[in-house]
Amino acid sequence: MSDTAITLPPAGGPPQASAISEAVIRIAGNSQDGIQAIGGFLARLAGRSEQEVMTFMTIPSTISGGPSIFQVRIGSGEVLSSGDDADVLLAFYQHSYDGHIGSLKKRGIVLYDTDHVQPNQELLGEYSHVGIAISSLTIEAIGGTGRDKGKNIFSLGLLAKMYDLNVPKLEKLIGERFSGKDTTILNNALTAFHAGYNHSLGNVVETFKFMESAGKGASQVVMNGNEAIAYGVIAAGVRFGAAYPITPWSDVMEILRRELPKYGGSFIQCEDEIASVSMALGASYAGRVAVTGSSGPGISLKAEALGWGVMAEVPLVVINVQRGGPSTGLPTQVEQSDLNLAIYGSHGDCPRVVLAPAHVEDCFYTTIEAVNIARRYNVPVMILSDQAIATRIEAFEMPPLEKICQDITPDLTPVEDYKPYALGTPDGTVTRVVPGTRILSGRYPIAGGLEHDEYGHPSASPKLHTQMTAKRRLKLQSLAVTLPVPEVYGAAEGDVLLVGWGSTQGPIKEAVDRARAAGENTSAINIKYINPLPPGLEEIFSRFKHVLVVEINDEGLYGFGQLASLLRSRFCDPKIRGITKTDGLTFKVKEITERVKAAVASATCKA
Repeated sequence: MSDTAITLPPAGGPPQASAISEAVIRIAGNSQDGIQAIGGFLARLAGRSEQEVMTFMTIPSTISGGPSIFQVRIGSGEVLSSGDDADVLLAFYQHSYDGHIGSLKKRGIVLYDTDHVQPNQELLGEYSHVGIAISSLTIEAIGGTGRDKGKNIFSLGLLAKMYDLNVPKLEKLIGERFSGKDTTILNNALTAFHAGYNHSLGNVVETFKFMESAGKGASQVVMNGNEAIAYGVIAAGVRFGAAYPITPWSDVMEILRRELPKYGGSFIQCEDEIASVSMALGASYAGRVAVTGSSGPGISLKAEALGWGVMAEVPLVVINVQRGGPSTGLPTQVEQSDLNLAIYGSHGDCPRVVLAPAHVEDCFYTTIEAVNIARRYNVPVMILSDQAIATRIEAFEMPPLEKICQDITPDLTPVEDYKPYALGTPDGTVTRVVPGTRILSGRYPIAGGLEHDEYGHPSASPKLHTQMTAKRRLKLQSLAVTLPVPEVYGAAEGDVLLVGWGSTQGPIKEAVDRARAAGENTSAINIKYINPLPPGLEEIFSRFKHVLVVEINDEGLYGFGQLASLLRSRFCDPKIRGITKTDGLTFKVKEITERVKAAVASATCKA
């Protein structure tokens, strides 16, 4: 959008309409203003219009609320990140204007509420300023409660006019949002929307219209990462979960509490994290994989019981929606600092599987995969999501639910004998026989946290403990050889390989696109399987001069992030280095490109 020339309309005529392929809109206000609702409407409209979309939001961690933003990037082509800089800034307050005017692209538009914002005179020539009395006009349209209840929907109308958005579809989305509420609430919302849409845009010199999307040939769904995980749980056949609320995990829990009973299941809010993981383990032991989840502080509390799950070889799916730490840290901001906790956070040798989805669609399918790995290898599987994926909205092709939804009801067919911890199997696994199954030999096994023999009976034999420890390790080693080799984004060899995991994938890929467009030989991979690592990494690394791991955590005592440290210890390769940050925000594309140039220059100087 910022590359489009701005032309003045004919005297007395309407604003010029410019065709655009994408736009980045940043909405800044307070958390009580419903700015997330505006962004959500825009994102879901894009999804229903076969456009690509990605969002980013920040909200205050205090109950009293405070400054907040929602950024949405809509495009007719592929959208890999929420955008570095905005084309339009919608500012509700002076702090919104002052704090975010710098996020605009050159010659961008700032749409501000004249009831609360006094623009900086020095910036009038640098950005297009459009001042509208949003608060007053909302009150005028729907009455005295409008100041707090409707200015977001009024502003949505302004944006719909500016971008020539589909009004009937937006009306339908508003209707869906307020369905089940008093009809006066819906009527007020629609009145506010139309008041904004019909209001003059003042000195806007052009409006915009998105180019026709090539289309995906299939219907799209629009949701955030937490929603995708929750529905992935249901599609995978899970019918029981237990947890305790914590930001930003709680949305997953609330969806499962609402939806699981529709499928004959249930989700229990327990008194604390320890009770939650213990109840989920009990349900899994009873025969059907269960789920629990939390964020960093809660995962720490679950660590002891997860050790029991490893020792007793009980399948379980644990969802960790990461946030800034340590302690209560940054509850509403992003960090990828729980990787070490996920892999190593337990006493003793306690191998468990760790997966990291890279985007919203990946959250859905990774959750199903996690359930199946847990069942196949009888291990706890942890999904490492994060606040960025949890809250951002994306559109993706409707999953083929008829094909992927599965029934994991246990088979109670009688068996002759059952050794749940049998030694000597090729991959360390034993097909589970769940409680309630008749065992014809009459030798029923037990499960517990003590080291045990093949039937689960406690044993302190040094030889047996060595064998059982190796058996538990073998399961992850066996899984590792079945994992796919990561695909290289870009050329298979070159100067720089960017390595990412989780939510960094999109900005990394966009950084690669920019670098290659500038003639730089840069590629990337995303590592989804964190523990165990997938095969083929060493060969991929060998084809590049620099291997830079981009992650949102601290560089640590020795100058490397958590995944970079893991890869260096695994491959003993000094060219693996880290690009890290801990500001609680996602990586911007330009941050990555600038840090890559600095890292390469530093290595060249040292050489």
